[in-house]
Amino acid sequence: MASITSIITRRFYEDAQPAAPGEVLKEMVLEPMGLSIAATARALGVSRKHLSGIINGHHNVTPEMAKRFSLAFGCSAEHWLLMQMSYDLWRVEKQATRFKVKKLAA
Repeated sequence: MASITSIITRRFYEDAQPAAPGEVLKEMVLEPMGLSIAATARALGVSRKHLSGIINGHHNVTPEMAKRFSLAFGCSAEHWLLMQMSYDLWRVEKQATRFKVKKLAA
């Protein structure tokens, strides 16, 4: 099984769409451990609706949620935040040509 860091690094440098944190959570953590969303939400101390929103890409991983994942699954909060940042930045980069921004630097 590939590590979360290797997935982030590989996708970032391949200019492919980075994995959304919820996708990684579902496929690399919950499914292999046989955990349901409801049971995981209870263990994390959050609502099932909120965790489902992260898994389905409707909510971002916040620093607080990243820390909860870290405490529950033994990985660093920084990994979860890096995944979220990489995913968000990739999405924005795809839209950057539509931004109406004047260059201010010389």
